[in-house]
Amino acid sequence: MYLLNFSHPITAEQIEQIESLIKPHKIIDIITIKTAFNNEEPFQEQIKALLDQIPFSTEELASLPMLINLPAHSVIASLLIAHLHGLLGFFPAIIRLKPLTNTIPTQFVLAEIINLQLIREQARSLRA
Repeated sequence: MYLLNFSHPITAEQIEQIESLIKPHKIIDIITIKTAFNNEEPFQEQIKALLDQIPFSTEELASLPMLINLPAHSVIASLLIAHLHGLLGFFPAIIRLKPLTNTIPTQFVLAEIINLQLIREQARSLRA
């Protein structure tokens, strides 16, 4: 499985935690994509440049096993998800990290893996 990382570096411990939940899969590669936007420029144009940094074709993105570590900035994350859904035709699975309490410096561990496509499908069943 590939991990597209749009946030802070992923630690060896976090990789182990992810792999324990995706067995029998393993993380093949972590592709870290720097996510720094200029607040004075439209984000929609900057998201296109961010997507251009992904080293996979649309076909590869849609067919390779993939997890996403979203950017911490909610607007950038929303734009990224919208664009990925438009390219792929489905929502990707994402990881959620959480801070450990009482650690200096703050350390983060895997909280869960979220299948956004499944969440979408469950929400569709609630439509009236």
